[in-house]
Amino acid sequence: MALIEPMKKLLFFFMICLTAYSQSVANASSVTDDAQEHESSGKFNAGNFIIDHIVDSYEWHIATIGQTHISIPLPVILVDEGKFIVFSSSRFHGGTESYKGYKIETARSFNKGKIVKVIPGTMETDVAANKPLDFSITKTVAGIFISVLLLIIIFMGVAKAFKRNSGHAPTGVQSLFEPLIIFIRDEVAKPSIGKHYQRFLPFLLTLFFFIFFNNLIGLIPLFPGGANVTGNLGVTLVLAFVTLLVTNFSGNKSYWLHIFDPPGIPWWLKFPIPLFLIIELTGVFVKPFVLMIRLFANMVAGHIIILGFISLIFIFASMGAGLAYSVSPLSIVFAVFIGLLELLVSFIQAYVFTLLSAIYIGMATEEHHEGEHVK
Repeated sequence: MALIEPMKKLLFFFMICLTAYSQSVANASSVTDDAQEHESSGKFNAGNFIIDHIVDSYEWHIATIGQTHISIPLPVILVDEGKFIVFSSSRFHGGTESYKGYKIETARSFNKGKIVKVIPGTMETDVAANKPLDFSITKTVAGIFISVLLLIIIFMGVAKAFKRNSGHAPTGVQSLFEPLIIFIRDEVAKPSIGKHYQRFLPFLLTLFFFIFFNNLIGLIPLFPGGANVTGNLGVTLVLAFVTLLVTNFSGNKSYWLHIFDPPGIPWWLKFPIPLFLIIELTGVFVKPFVLMIRLFANMVAGHIIILGFISLIFIFASMGAGLAYSVSPLSIVFAVFIGLLELLVSFIQAYVFTLLSAIYIGMATEEHHEGEHVK
């Protein structure tokens, strides 16, 4: 089977990811300190603890040792009332202070975690003021930059190796990624799109490897991993939107004719109420919407389950130290097991997103015989 060989090639890389993940879960240094911080402010709240770890942020948190937070500040870029404002997120001191009239909203509201204006001289949110346009480099954006840089470096090396080893068996990094490239070409692009597959192969390969790399990097909690890129609804929205654009701008005459004047449908179902037109146009937008939600939900779910098992340690700790020690090994084992499943899900979700995108493109570019469109 074509899929088995590349999966074998990637096993070593998977094990490196798993080792890093297992060690971080077993040690759980930053997670433990964050949980203790929650406990110091009152009863441990598993919901807040999990949400704080999966949402985007203006700094890249590394660890917390005692009362010391180790994090990498990221640039805050705002446009407000025609002014271009740039400063480091460290000015917010972890969200406890305001700077230049702005702060990170910490109260439970629609704007929680976002930058808002404050009333001068206070830390109170100015609800009457307009929110500034936020172009900041958040953790998710920084994660995208890292993954894109990694993709460029790796595939430039693969391209050079391909030219160097032309006519010979692939070696090194080329032997790791070439089976996956061939798999996407032969098992996804060709069957789904047909004879015009080469036109869309670069897009499908970019889509697959971008999602795949970000899925894997998101499972590594140590910097530069840990950015939940594909678990961000904004990222999956853009990926799905690009697929929507490529599909519809590539659609041929038959594709649009089947939407606006579907063959074999009685005229009284087309006029005066265009029922089938409404259904077909809805389908145009529902397909990429499903792509967006599927990838987002699957990647977020894995992180939530893992953090849920870790939270059990601190929930039982509030009932007694002995109970916490007895539950901790089991929680860690289950967390590592879910981490293993997440490695598999990382590949599956990248494959499914790419496959469905190829199917949609194939449906839009499929050539129909004129006889199929019968009035």
